[in-house]
Amino acid sequence: MSIENNDKERKEVVPFWRSGFGELDKVFDNFKRDFEHAFAPALTSKPLHLFEDTTACDLVDEGDKFVVTADMPRIKKEEINLNVGDDYIDISAEHKESEEEKKKKYIRKEHREISIHRRISLPQRVKSSDVKAKLDNGILTVEIPKEKPTPQPKTTNIQIE
Repeated sequence: MSIENNDKERKEVVPFWRSGFGELDKVFDNFKRDFEHAFAPALTSKPLHLFEDTTACDLVDEGDKFVVTADMPRIKKEEINLNVGDDYIDISAEHKESEEEKKKKYIRKEHREISIHRRISLPQRVKSSDVKAKLDNGILTVEIPKEKPTPQPKTTNIQIE
């Protein structure tokens, strides 16, 4: 099995001011996971929650609206708080153990309480009153209409003399 490093190609596509943030997020996520794995068993029966969890989100421009998708595994729609402002979307969720889960005598417990918070800036103003959201199979999909649709790019065929 070989692993190819596509960093050179990625840097050509992604502007330099944004190229490192994804990798930095991964570094912090790995550090948090390793820290919890190493020290949590000695200190408590639950993992240490030094930071809120982040969830993977995608933002797509569909011309007349933005579509945000966010991973929400094991989270029910009643546990999600969604707010949309003129130029941002704020997604948060709290998933707590049920009383039934607390009564079980776990030998090993890797599923835990979840606290998620994401705020995503939108590149232009939106109609926050017309937003639609649905949760399906652990994926939250939010459709946010734009105040003014993004115009389709104009192309003109130029004749060469």
